[in-house]
Amino acid sequence: MANAGDKRLVKSKSGLRIVTMRDDYGSPFLIPEPNWVPDNEYVHCMQCQVRFALMNRRHHCRRCGRLFCSRCCENKVALPRMCFIDPVRMCGSCTKTTKQENDFFDKHLKVLLNGCEFYVVDDINSEPSDNSTIFFCKLSTDHRYLLYESETQVRDSILVCKVDRVQVITEPSSPVMEEENTNVRGLLLTYDSENGQTFVKMVIPSSTHKQGLNWISAMQRAFRLLYENRNQDQ
Repeated sequence: MANAGDKRLVKSKSGLRIVTMRDDYGSPFLIPEPNWVPDNEYVHCMQCQVRFALMNRRHHCRRCGRLFCSRCCENKVALPRMCFIDPVRMCGSCTKTTKQENDFFDKHLKVLLNGCEFYVVDDINSEPSDNSTIFFCKLSTDHRYLLYESETQVRDSILVCKVDRVQVITEPSSPVMEEENTNVRGLLLTYDSENGQTFVKMVIPSSTHKQGLNWISAMQRAFRLLYENRNQDQ
């Protein structure tokens, strides 16, 4: 019997996709396929306004679903946020957005999956000591959870889609929203749990500071994608 998180191959009008058996078990960074603008609603390209004809066919952008002429929709780009196997046709605007997002999938997502060591505390006013437990923090392979692993302590994972805010902690320990800062020392996550709004403070050990900075930067980029998804759903 197949599990909800198992993958399956599906064919849509835009191409072949590999998706989970249930949508709610998919990566929170994914976006759904758009509804295509019906062919009969437009006789002109929705960008350059050239009239469609026998030698100037309509083309749908696979990301936004709008209608374009071949010149305005000639790019074929990988679209991992929709799980397509092969590159798909896109308009110029969607091409630019997708290439920027693909930088996250090609680089930063791997950093989150590889994980990094952090001191983890629940009291945002507390600081870790030399005797504090170091957790290995990483994103689960299905991208749905933040996992905290330690040989001596057990800690609940965090559902990524429940994260409300990601704040960088800099010296002297006040959270700010700056991405590139040599004084970055950790991360403050705010998320919804069964007990309401919950905070977790993650501080980089001095021995893995550079790796921790890369992980925090990747987490910020991941949260931007989540935030954009929520805005589109509203």
